Amino acid sequence: MDEARAREVLAAVDVVSGAVRGARLLALGENAVFAAGDLVVKVGRDAELLERARRELRVAVWLADAGVPAVRAAEPEALLVEGHPVTVWHRLPDPVRPAGPRDLAGLLRIVHALPPPGFELPPRDLLDGVERWLRLAGDAIDAVDAAFLRERRDRFAAAARELTPRLPPGPVHGDALPRNVHVGPDGPVLVDLETFAYDLREHDLVVMALARDRYGLPAEAYDSFTAAYGWDVREWEGCQVLRGARETASCAWVAQHAPGNPGALAEFERRVASLREGDETVRWHSF
Repeated sequence: MDEARAREVLAAVDVVSGAVRGARLLALGENAVFAAGDLVVKVGRDAELLERARRELRVAVWLADAGVPAVRAAEPEALLVEGHPVTVWHRLPDPVRPAGPRDLAGLLRIVHALPPPGFELPPRDLLDGVERWLRLAGDAIDAVDAAFLRERRDRFAAAARELTPRLPPGPVHGDALPRNVHVGPDGPVLVDLETFAYDLREHDLVVMALARDRYGLPAEAYDSFTAAYGWDVREWEGCQVLRGARETASCAWVAQHAPGNPGALAEFERRVASLREGDETVRWHSF
């Protein structure tokens, strides 16, 4: 799904029809995210994501009821528009500053203290999307690289099932990065709730460890995260397993953008090569 197709879907959504002309694209990944007036509209890549969109809305209601600072839904139901799931959200005020690791850590402490909701959250299967992302990549990527990632997926999935956690399992955000925090006039707010799960809380902490090791997050920024949260997941013997699973998923995620996008293909090949060579010093570029 490119921006043009996402805008076609957006134009067919009745609840935002008056704001479509000036809609601004905020992000294009698993979803195309548009700011449309005082709303934000998320258009999913394909119908396979409909159930996830429905669950994200249930999570938003649960977090609101629990008083967790998080984005709020403007429409209670996910729509299926021309084969694409669509959700509509209240637009947050303009940020007063960029979100940082300490902001994320504070919100994670709140989420990790929550009891389970009254509906079922799935496990945080980092590797669940690998096959779909590789399928979307098609012939744009080398079949040998795709086979390599499938083998890694299977190996790390098996290893993850044998992990003994340090923290008690519970609700997790699932994609815990500062980019998923919005700092408005009233403080930090959690956004992008679609990966919420019930699993090892270490999942949320490994994300920042990987940001430090692969994406160049400064050591002092990472230290501010662990100080605010109260624990460094790198002390846990299972950290490398969850890190390896997330690296595998991150490679496959980029692959889906490779058709028609030379930059995505180059980044995919860079990441796969570093995994194949076992070189943990290679820096990855955010995409």
